[in-house]
Amino acid sequence: MKVPAFLLVLAAVYWVVDSKFSPPKVHVYSANPAMFGEQNMVICHVSEFHPPDIHIKLFKNGKEIKEAVLTDLSFKKNWHFHLTKHVETTLVQGDKFMCEVIHGTSASKYFDWEVNM
Repeated sequence: MKVPAFLLVLAAVYWVVDSKFSPPKVHVYSANPAMFGEQNMVICHVSEFHPPDIHIKLFKNGKEIKEAVLTDLSFKKNWHFHLTKHVETTLVQGDKFMCEVIHGTSASKYFDWEVNM
């Protein structure tokens, strides 16, 4: 009798913990329409994730952009979080931007944006 009760409690705890995990939605884009040779802001917006354990890196042509700015972590009433990393840069034809997102214990996921006119 004790084993089925223990398994029931264990299943309930697993369901509660697992139900709170939400993978992030990621969007990479420019603040303004892309124009070669002009200053613009490239943005990696990560939203709708839980728990808040997340790491974001922004890359340009394969190299991490160290001066990219990370906003403060914010959340909605449902405890889903959102975060943005961005950088001001002059867009050049052929530039490729990439956002790396690591959420919790998940493997890295990469999201690309190419300057496209």
